[in-house]
Amino acid sequence: MFNPYSKSTPFVIAEIGINHNGDIDITKQLIDAAVDAGCNAVKFQKRTIDVVYTQEYLEGLRESPWGTTQRDQKGGLEFGKEEYDIIDNYCREKDILWSASAWDKQSQEFLRQYDLPFNKVASAMLTHLPLLEMIATEGRHTFISTGMSTYEDVDAAVEIFNKHDCPYTLFHCVSTYPCRDEDCNVSALSHLAARYRCPVGYSGHEAHSLPTVVAIALGAQAIERHITLDKNMYGSDQSASLEPDELTEMIRDIKKVPAIMGSGAKVVLDAEKAVAAKLRYF
Repeated sequence: MFNPYSKSTPFVIAEIGINHNGDIDITKQLIDAAVDAGCNAVKFQKRTIDVVYTQEYLEGLRESPWGTTQRDQKGGLEFGKEEYDIIDNYCREKDILWSASAWDKQSQEFLRQYDLPFNKVASAMLTHLPLLEMIATEGRHTFISTGMSTYEDVDAAVEIFNKHDCPYTLFHCVSTYPCRDEDCNVSALSHLAARYRCPVGYSGHEAHSLPTVVAIALGAQAIERHITLDKNMYGSDQSASLEPDELTEMIRDIKKVPAIMGSGAKVVLDAEKAVAAKLRYF
């Protein structure tokens, strides 16, 4: 069974989401960026548009590269079987795991054909209890984002996964795009860990990587960050994403955290003893 914590380093998910803008070539470039940076997995989002959104909403006006309605925009960003077959093959070729967060039960059923190593519950879906029941019955390790949620919301979700004996990780998350530093509240990680006694991680939407590094220092065992080729590209998530160089720098930094944190014991290093011999005279 898949275990995200089989290695000593944090499990890092590069969230491509809808930042591919409906372009499979951009998708491959984003997968390449995740591989080059040293991520463990990439993740997408899957929706059945006519289930997730009302007809009234879909008929609403919205300018986008694909047309002038919300339906045009949502459809332009949605991949189907042809694209996911390509993604599946390309990730196998590049030796990187992939998954997707389903926003409805039909989408979760669609994703089952790929026998994905893990599931993901998006913050927006945390209160969609029928979907959570469906996901939990699969028994796959599930990363659960807790943005926009109260403890009572998280309690109800956790109860479902515990009932089905489905392993999970709770992600502390703030659902603003991008998230301001003063809103990150990374200390919530310790509260989640204490309350639910499970692995915890961090799903960040800030425009840089420092809060993610802090999260690792506070005990995050998994990380999810949106990635983009360019923050200026079309899309609501682009500005809250990391560009390839930023992603590489973040992973480099978080791998240094365990060594920097050390054992916590107060000791005098041999190298310090030599310095003390020079600087102390009494």
